[in-house]
Amino acid sequence: MAVLTEEQTMLRDMAREWVDNEAPVTAFRRMRDAAPAERYDSGAWRAQAEMGWPGILVPEALGGVGMGYVSLGLVLEQLGRNLTASPLAATAAATSAILIGGSEAQQSEWLPRIAAGEVVATLAIDEGPRFAPDRITTEAAGGRVTGTKEFVAEGDGAALFVVATTDGLWLVPEGEGVTRSARQMVDSRSHAQVRLDGAAGERLAGSDELLTRVTDRAAAATCAEMLGMAEAAFEKTNEYLKTRVQFGQPLSTFQALQHRMAKQFTELELTRSVVEAALEAIEADRPDVPQAVSLAKAVAGETLHLVSRETVQLHGGIGMTDEHDAGFYLKRARVLEAQWGNAAWHRERFARLNGY
Repeated sequence: MAVLTEEQTMLRDMAREWVDNEAPVTAFRRMRDAAPAERYDSGAWRAQAEMGWPGILVPEALGGVGMGYVSLGLVLEQLGRNLTASPLAATAAATSAILIGGSEAQQSEWLPRIAAGEVVATLAIDEGPRFAPDRITTEAAGGRVTGTKEFVAEGDGAALFVVATTDGLWLVPEGEGVTRSARQMVDSRSHAQVRLDGAAGERLAGSDELLTRVTDRAAAATCAEMLGMAEAAFEKTNEYLKTRVQFGQPLSTFQALQHRMAKQFTELELTRSVVEAALEAIEADRPDVPQAVSLAKAVAGETLHLVSRETVQLHGGIGMTDEHDAGFYLKRARVLEAQWGNAAWHRERFARLNGY
């Protein structure tokens, strides 16, 4: 487990308290039923902005708090626990692109507005149903970007897109030439198709590895959310087994169920270790960031798949109903497992990076 500073501990505890009090799973259910265009509660997002969360990665000189990726992970983990619909992860991923490849003028223009919660930003990378950063056909020429991006997270409400093109990453603000179409996914969150038809943009500077560096940071942020989801789903199931009586005794007394819960617990401990290691590697800008992120994403994906499936199964019939929260965790899990590469994709990448 990562050793946290006093400031990070306070941030984690504050995030946990806010999520439990202001954004329980019932809040997600209300958002799903109301179905706002942006697919999140704008009031809750303003509250998160007031607490400084959109500015966690932004330097203090540009209006942020500059606490780094470990701190970001702590907040995303808490949001994941209650399935809080928030554009924080997507905005943080776009923020990392501007921090790495943005000019001084680009950073000054966008980062203060992002830190204040005025601008929701996101990555627009994939052009098909699967993560394929090596299959980009979107073109940029003469300051104009043309192409189509599929399943852009928070694309319905974003004001700024970091777009992958054959000529690197480009900043494209909403406006003329940008058309978005909502895509209905099982997790009831925003996943828009974004069409760019000669949209005005500015190129981010950086090496050929900029796209990889940015998507690695996006994947690590997703892993933190997945960790929080897995922990909450496990806790809910564990509590249910302790209170649900069958054949005159609690379900938790049955050895077969104890073994299944023990398996989940050990996988959760391993997942926390690799997710925190990935965030620490990014914060330290170590050369093994790609390996650390791929290990974290593969393990987090498999663990969340296991825990979310067991949550539904071990709750029995009620777990399969919409009235119970178990299905929400399973549906969100399946989306995040695929986002930024599934477990198989990252296992293959990890092996290749290590010379196998």
